[in-house]
Amino acid sequence: AAMAGFVRELERRAGPALRLEQRAAGGVGCVVWDAALVLAKFLETGACPLGRRRVLELGAGTGAVGIMAATLGANVTVTDLEELQELLLVNIENNKHLVTGSIRAKVLKWGEDVTEFQPPPDYILMADCIYYEESLEPLLKTLKDLTGPDTCVLCCYEQRTMGKNPEIERKYFELLQKDFELERIPLARHDEEYRSADIHIVNIHRKGT
Repeated sequence: AAMAGFVRELERRAGPALRLEQRAAGGVGCVVWDAALVLAKFLETGACPLGRRRVLELGAGTGAVGIMAATLGANVTVTDLEELQELLLVNIENNKHLVTGSIRAKVLKWGEDVTEFQPPPDYILMADCIYYEESLEPLLKTLKDLTGPDTCVLCCYEQRTMGKNPEIERKYFELLQKDFELERIPLARHDEEYRSADIHIVNIHRKGT
C-alpha cells in the first residue's frame, strides 16, 4: 500500500497553487525541502527565461522545482532514483493541468551513463543535493557528463552547520571549481517572500575550454 501522504501547497504568482504530495516515511527525497521552495520561487521571478527551454532536474525528490519550471513553459525531465519515481509521477499527475511546457520523470543514478539525456539541457536544476560525502564524486561526474558550454546549472542549498555538513559543502565547491565557474545569486534577487539568509542559489557554468 502507498504510504499516507500529506500535501504541501506551493503558491504561485499566477494561477492555482502547486499541490505536492509528500511521504511520511521514506527518506530525504519524500518531503519538500526549503531549498526546493526557494529555487522554485526564484524561477518564478523570471530571472531565467524558461519558455520552451530544455530543463533537467537532478535529485528531484517530490518534483517541486521541475514542476514549477514546467508551469513556466519549460520542457522538463525530473530525475531521481527508482524508489522516488512513484511519488514524482503522482505529483506530475496532480499538477499536469498547470503545466504549459511538458514534464516527464526518469530514473537517473548519479555517476552512471547519461546518454539518454543528451544533447545537454539548457538548464540543470538542483535543490539540496549535497549532503552525502559518498555522492559528491558521482554527482560531479553526472554534472560534467550532462553540461554543455551553454548549460546553466542552478544549485540551491541550505547552509547547514551541523556535523560534517560544512566539510562536505566545502569539498563539493572545491571539486566543482576545477571544471565550473560559480556565481552566487544575491539574496535581493530571490523571491521576496521565499528567501532566507542561509539558503543560497549558485549559478554554475562549465569553464571555457
